[in-house]
Amino acid sequence: MSAIDTDGSRSGRKAAFVDRDGVINVETGFLHRVEDFQFLPGAVQGLLRLQAAGYLLVVITNQSGIARGLYTEADYLRLTAHMQGLLSAAGVELSAVEYCPHLPDARIARYRVDCDCRKPLPGMLTRAAAALNIELATSILVGDRAADIQAGRSAGVGRCWLVRSGAALSQADIELADAVFDDLAHCARALPG
Repeated sequence: MSAIDTDGSRSGRKAAFVDRDGVINVETGFLHRVEDFQFLPGAVQGLLRLQAAGYLLVVITNQSGIARGLYTEADYLRLTAHMQGLLSAAGVELSAVEYCPHLPDARIARYRVDCDCRKPLPGMLTRAAAALNIELATSILVGDRAADIQAGRSAGVGRCWLVRSGAALSQADIELADAVFDDLAHCARALPG
């Protein structure tokens, strides 16, 4: 969603929608403890490069561990604040961190929601786009699973890429993506100019 200038051109900003687990940090399975958080090699450098190229940085992450009762929303928010602090100290500023705590068959009743934000659905992306005046067609998405790519396609993101630093990729996953890279740093280096 973007505003239209008086001359008819779009004035929306471009963003890099980046999955968290397996793209930014080591995937440990329901990560929720600050002491377990560890950046993947090249992740901070990749985010810095995306930021320098003029992309707003928006993290999009499914957090079904909340709905499963494995950790609380407060645990998730504490870990997110820790990650943002580390990134800020390195010169990376996140424009938004969107998360989905829902699961249709959740153990915790208040999160038992059939929502539009759990990837592969596009709700987190469209919500951030509306709030930040992001032009989805000029934006990119970087994930490590087919669900990430599907969310990006549904939202109308211009380029949707996978990295091999998280989940194992099948040939079908690879075929969904516009490109596949070893990690976020390699992905960011592939951007033109």
